[in-house]
Amino acid sequence: MNAAPADQIRLLDVQALDVRLQQLAHKRRSLPEHAEIESLTKDLTQLRDLLVAAQTEESDCAREQTKAEQDVDQVRQRAARDQQRLDSGAVTSPKDLSNLQHEIASLAKRQGDLEDVVLEVMERREAAQERVNELTERVASVQSKIDDATGRRDAAFEQIDGEAASVTKEREVVAASVPADLLKLYDKLREQQGGIGAAKLYARTCQGCRQELAITELNEIRAAAPDTVVRCENCRRILVRTAKSGL
Repeated sequence: MNAAPADQIRLLDVQALDVRLQQLAHKRRSLPEHAEIESLTKDLTQLRDLLVAAQTEESDCAREQTKAEQDVDQVRQRAARDQQRLDSGAVTSPKDLSNLQHEIASLAKRQGDLEDVVLEVMERREAAQERVNELTERVASVQSKIDDATGRRDAAFEQIDGEAASVTKEREVVAASVPADLLKLYDKLREQQGGIGAAKLYARTCQGCRQELAITELNEIRAAAPDTVVRCENCRRILVRTAKSGL
């Protein structure tokens, strides 16, 4: 393949722009905010699971408290009715009076036991409510950190994408001035060789693979016409000759 030396030099400009685009893409993927957001999101998921568990516990305690209070109220009402019967004098039989007094005493003990249950449930519910409040605050705090990191990431995206768009446009302009067949070969090699399709021959060294060329290879390049597109024997990339090639 042949191409004017100036076209080969412009190919190095295309390569430089492609390298810059690769660097920008790597920078976009490697922003520290990515890891920060991922870590915070994991924390948020765990905290939300804990919050749901605490809310469920508080809800269960609320139902248990309501049931216990209803039980207390039923016993209290029954005891009040028995006390009213006792105070009314309607019960005259000594045996019935004894039974009624015994029932009133039993109900009083039952009411005390149930009130203790209510207090115990209220304490558990209060602890669950405090846990819900604590976890709600922690969830809000982590979410705020995620929002902040996301904002910083998006701002970095905007800057990187803006520069990438500018470089892409410049690349299109420069690439349009390179012969189509040369550009096609370059793009093919760039895909095969990790993003580097053309390299400068500098001080007898290929800047693509960083290998110094053998004397026989150098002699062949010296003998080649200026418009001959030469390739590195080691990495097969396009070698672009300049005044500093050491030929």
